[in-house]
Formats: sequence, structure tokens, C-alpha cells
Amino acid sequence: MDTRDFDSHQDPTLALLTVEEAARRLRIGRTLCFRLVGSGELESVVVGRLRRVPPAAVHDYVTRFRATNRPGAMAR
Repeated sequence: MDTRDFDSHQDPTLALLTVEEAARRLRIGRTLCFRLVGSGELESVVVGRLRRVPPAAVHDYVTRFRATNRPGAMAR
């Protein structure tokens, strides 16, 4: 196992994730993750010329996604 792969998947101390790392945590494709970042659905920040995703933003996205996709959520 590549240690870089382990770090990006498992290290809870990472302050910021690449969009690819966020996509792997969400188990979605890279393109969809970039679309979520571009639309603002998944929070991200720019550091220099790099786009990064705070780990908490991944959790927040999942929480919002679950709330809007519950049965009956659309009926409100």
C-alpha cells in the first residue's frame, strides 16, 4: 500500500484535502466532486493556486445531502 494513499484516506489530522481526496472520501468521481465544488455545494478554499476542501466540509455536505434526500423531505 502506498503511504500517500493511506494518508489521504485515513489521516484525520489533515487540515485540507485535495478535491480528489474529498471525492474518494465521498466515494464519488473526481468530475462530480469538482462540479459540487464549482456550484458551492461542497465548500472549498483557494490556497495560492490550489483548490482545497476542509474535511468538515465533506461531513457538512453529507449531512445536508441526507437531510434533503430523506423520504418526505421533498413534500415539505
